[in-house]
Amino acid sequence: MLANPGKLSRKIVGTLVAFLLAVTAAISLTLLISWQLEGVAAAINDAGSQRMRTYRIALLMSRLVKAPDPQLVERLTLETERFDAVLNDLQRGDPRRPLAAPRDGDVHRLLLNVQTAWLADLRPLVEAFQTGSADQREIVLSQLDRELEPFVSRINELVLAMERSYAGDTHLLRTVQGLLVILAVIGTLLLIRFFFRLVIRPVDVLNAGMRRMTGNDLGVRLPETSDDELGGLARGFNQMAGHLQSVYATLEQRVAAETRNLEQRNRELGILYGATSLLAEPVQLDVLCQSFLEQIKSALGADAGAVRLYMPDSQKLYLVTHEGLSEEFLARESELNCGECLCGEVIQSGMPAVFDTINPPRGMKLGSCIREGFATATAFSIVHGKQRLGVYNLYFRDTHPISSQERHLLETLGQHLGVAIENQRLKSREMELAVSEERNLLAQELHDSIAQGLAFLNIQVQLLQDSLRKGRHEEALQTAGQLREGVQESYDDVRELLVHFRTRVLQSDLDSAITSALEKFEGQTGIATRFEQIGRGAPLAPENEIQIMHIIQESLSNIRKHAKASQVQLTLRREPTRTEIEVCDNGVGFDTENEPNVRSERHVGLKIMRERAHRVGGECRIVSRIGEGSRVLLSLPKEPREGL
Repeated sequence: MLANPGKLSRKIVGTLVAFLLAVTAAISLTLLISWQLEGVAAAINDAGSQRMRTYRIALLMSRLVKAPDPQLVERLTLETERFDAVLNDLQRGDPRRPLAAPRDGDVHRLLLNVQTAWLADLRPLVEAFQTGSADQREIVLSQLDRELEPFVSRINELVLAMERSYAGDTHLLRTVQGLLVILAVIGTLLLIRFFFRLVIRPVDVLNAGMRRMTGNDLGVRLPETSDDELGGLARGFNQMAGHLQSVYATLEQRVAAETRNLEQRNRELGILYGATSLLAEPVQLDVLCQSFLEQIKSALGADAGAVRLYMPDSQKLYLVTHEGLSEEFLARESELNCGECLCGEVIQSGMPAVFDTINPPRGMKLGSCIREGFATATAFSIVHGKQRLGVYNLYFRDTHPISSQERHLLETLGQHLGVAIENQRLKSREMELAVSEERNLLAQELHDSIAQGLAFLNIQVQLLQDSLRKGRHEEALQTAGQLREGVQESYDDVRELLVHFRTRVLQSDLDSAITSALEKFEGQTGIATRFEQIGRGAPLAPENEIQIMHIIQESLSNIRKHAKASQVQLTLRREPTRTEIEVCDNGVGFDTENEPNVRSERHVGLKIMRERAHRVGGECRIVSRIGEGSRVLLSLPKEPREGL
């Protein structure tokens, strides 16, 4: 903080204002003198011209005495009027020219004498001359000659007085201008000295101190010689230097502390990275928990540990894996009820527990940790979102304080373990669901093919038995032929299903799988096939390609059974945003609008095709008309919709 903020600025502003006032006063004085001198030269010139004009009037009057002439009379009148006008201008001044007599008492007195002599003596003679006769004019001219020299002498005295006044004012103006120059030089020198003493020298001292500080001389201090802003800067510099000196003195300790803190954070990050990498591996749940426990136990230097999972159905904690625990401990705590002992309370509250067994908390009812000889015991929740999945424990035989950073790390690890456990459970459920869906599809296809064929064979066997019992050999032979055809058809259906469910499509080999399926179809049925590929693109996911092959095989099976076709065209079209498959035949076709087997959900084959397409985020449509064949259109986006 500055002791007296603004003091230096007040000094500078005050000095500049004083210098400005002095210069302004000197300049104002020169302006006043120059204003007084304004028009004096013109006045001196006009006053001097009055002498010539007086002689000209006398000359005109003498010429008129000798030879009267109207032009000379007019000129005499003009000179007389001009003489009056000049006297009037000298008396009053004329700012337009400008013209003004010197503002001096002697000049005004002499000017008044000239004006009085002109009006009293010479002007009446001129007027009498103009109005008089020839004899009177000679008398007037002789009187004018007597008055002429004294009058001109008065004019000369007036001109000399005006010149003396003008010379004095001019000398004064030059003196004031010289003083102004001297004042400017002296003022500039004083300002330079003032700024050098108040600003430049303290700034140089401050700059020198900063250079010394940049050279690692933290013991530098500046003299505090003033209480103005620069003095405040010096005090602030000294405080900063002292602070830097103290900081530098403890720099090594701070660096060591930050290094230890950084090492601790790197260690925590290493533990977290190792744990997350481990939890991402596709292993069984018990192996996952065992690997997690081994890594955390080794990283934190624990002597024993355990992982317990919570089962909501029984509301119990079951010991899944452990290390460093005795058989007695396992027998007592292989399963715990919620709220029982410390781990049961942790699963209920969700709050971690870290305690020394010397001073156990109230919730520790079983006391297994104390009997096991551990000095420090911990319990952290295994959570996924808001769902608590279990608890894991770390035990230390020596007292092991858990810092807030380690506590946060262990809580985070519990969350990661919860995510991994939940992912394992979801994968298991997904596999079960996939198996269930495949079994359902298999049951539907068996029902649509073999089950219906066996029902037909059962009816034919009953007819055969009835024909044999009644001795109708021709009917028995006809029924036996139908039985043979039904058995062959069922056999073909079984072989087709076996091929259908053994199909596996290698990634980026969908084209080869389609080609192979068409070749088998053509060899079994004799129906000509053609495969056309349009466009190129990245391969689909393997599970999507498998579903595509199942849909294609189901389409070919329907063509074999119902279409009575002679040609099949399959087109695979790859576009930037989607993949389209089209299966066309030239068979008998059917009415998709009115035929019950097509519109009803009981038509198992078409329903299965739609379900498979829907599973991979696609759409399957059947277009057909009687006598015009059929088309199966399958469309899949490049990125299947989530959750389908």
